[in-house]
Amino acid sequence: MTKTKKVKVTGKFGVRYGTKVKEKLKPIEAKQRKKQICPFCKRKKLKRISSGIWVCKRCGKKFASDAYYLS
Repeated sequence: MTKTKKVKVTGKFGVRYGTKVKEKLKPIEAKQRKKQICPFCKRKKLKRISSGIWVCKRCGKKFASDAYYLS
């Protein structure tokens, strides 16, 4: 899938849904896809594998929490 400068991660939607919707979605998607800090080992290795399910690549803990990003 291609990404463009303006829409970045929302470029996967192509011409659908309009610019304003994609602009609102862009920061949310970027935040949920970046690695988070693990509450157990305090390393930046936590990754979201599905909605509300997180796994740490370092300590191997798998747990449920917030849907899109940890607060």
